[in-house]
Amino acid sequence: MNTPRQSDLIVVGAGPCGLAVGIAAKQAGLSCTIVEQGCVTRAISLYPIYGTFFSTPDKLTLGGVPFVTAGEKPTRDEALRYYREVVERFELDVRQYERVVAIDGSLGDFLVRTEHAGGAGEHRACRIVIATGYFDTPNLLNVPGEELPKVSHWYREGAPYFQQRVLVVGGGNSAVEAALDLARYGARVSVAHFESTLDSGIKPWVMPEITRRIESGEIATWFCCRVTSIDETSVTLRNTETGEEHRIDHDFVFAMTGWTPDAPLLRALGVSIDPETYVPKHDSDTFETDVPGVYVAGVLVTGSNKTFIENGREHGAKIVASLRP
Repeated sequence: MNTPRQSDLIVVGAGPCGLAVGIAAKQAGLSCTIVEQGCVTRAISLYPIYGTFFSTPDKLTLGGVPFVTAGEKPTRDEALRYYREVVERFELDVRQYERVVAIDGSLGDFLVRTEHAGGAGEHRACRIVIATGYFDTPNLLNVPGEELPKVSHWYREGAPYFQQRVLVVGGGNSAVEAALDLARYGARVSVAHFESTLDSGIKPWVMPEITRRIESGEIATWFCCRVTSIDETSVTLRNTETGEEHRIDHDFVFAMTGWTPDAPLLRALGVSIDPETYVPKHDSDTFETDVPGVYVAGVLVTGSNKTFIENGREHGAKIVASLRP
């Protein structure tokens, strides 16, 4: 096997924050390869098909490329199209459908081993940026039956669930939007949430409709309830205040319980990660971790949903700026 050419940077993850690192490197004259296990902005491709962003387009732009949308809020399809345009505009070296399986070496000479349809691959770089996000690691219910095919932690669209009994678990934006979309497609929707009300951060333009559908009984609610088990035809809920259990018949379950960043590549490299917050130890100005030459970008910086595209897109410029003499 030929020795791979060494890049200044290898970025793991081609989400918006990973692309921002690539753009900053390109503008600084540094060589950069972005390795992605799926397609460009894979996480966005997994969003609900008719999803709309909370942010306005100007807060999602990269590299000064204008983001033109039909409405005030960008749709999923508009965002996917925009980020593909960004990749082409800056001629970013993105290796799609190539999964990183191991990273060896140290500052100045890292070896990144990958798997793809053609077999195994290798890339070398002076420095590594991990920007893998958290969409692959949902917060599990950890109950019997969660592994059943009827249970999903991702929601795409409501059409397949017409007249089906569907339980949505959660009380945040993802859960509410899934419940509403399912209801619009004629599903028989219930929502279970361990709190006594929906989360306070529900999008303001969504709240009136979910409130109306709940008050009318169109969407049944099980507040102060946690799922304790799932089987082929039903779900068991336990009231967190009274301990009373309820067994309700359902055909499908969407556990919209959020995600927690987990970066096994960082752990394998020896980066210190807080066991409670999942935040890797890093310099807040340069985003370099406590392993020299290894950086984090995007949601991994905060270990939670405190990082969005709006602020995560700034990480790339700061990382690259720290590399300049």
